[in-house]
Amino acid sequence: MPTIRTDQRTPPADISGEGAGDDWEDGVQEPDFKPLTREEAQQWRSRQPRLSPWRLVGVQALVGLIAAVLGGLLTQSAPVGWSVLYGAASGVLPAAVMAWGTTSGALSRLTAGFAQAAFAGFLMWEGVKILLTVAMLWSARYLVPDLSWLGLLAGLVLVLKVYGLGFWFQARRHN
Repeated sequence: MPTIRTDQRTPPADISGEGAGDDWEDGVQEPDFKPLTREEAQQWRSRQPRLSPWRLVGVQALVGLIAAVLGGLLTQSAPVGWSVLYGAASGVLPAAVMAWGTTSGALSRLTAGFAQAAFAGFLMWEGVKILLTVAMLWSARYLVPDLSWLGLLAGLVLVLKVYGLGFWFQARRHN
C-alpha cells in the first residue's frame, strides 16, 4: 500500500549537523533575538505591574471572613459559619505559608538570581501548600463540631477564586 506524504517540504541536503534544519522546521526563518540592555530591562520592569502575594493572601482572608459571617447569618447556624471559616482557612493558611517561603524564607534568598533554582523552590512550596491544604481538609471532621461539608467547600472555593479575581483586577489596572 503506498504511503501518502502530507508534508511536501524536503529537508536540506546537508544533514551533517551544520546548518541542518535551521530554517526548515517552520518554513520561515525567525528574526534574530536581540537581548535587552540593562537600561531597557529596567524600563521594562518598571512598566510591569507588581502583584504582592501578601496582598492576595490578605484579600483571601478578608473574603473568607466575610463569607463566614454571611454564611452564619443567612443560615442562622453557627456550625455553618465555622465550617465556612475553616474552609477559607484551609485555603488562606497554606497560601500564607507559600508566600512566606517564596518571598521571605532562607531558601528564597539562596536561590535569588538563579532561575532554575528559584523555580524548583516555587514548585517545592506549591507542594507544601497542597499537602497542608489536604491535611487541613482531612482534619476538619475532628476540629469543627457539627461540620457542614457544603459550608467548608464553599469557603474553600471562595478563597481560591480570589486568585482569578486578583489577576483580573491586575490586568484591568495595567490596561
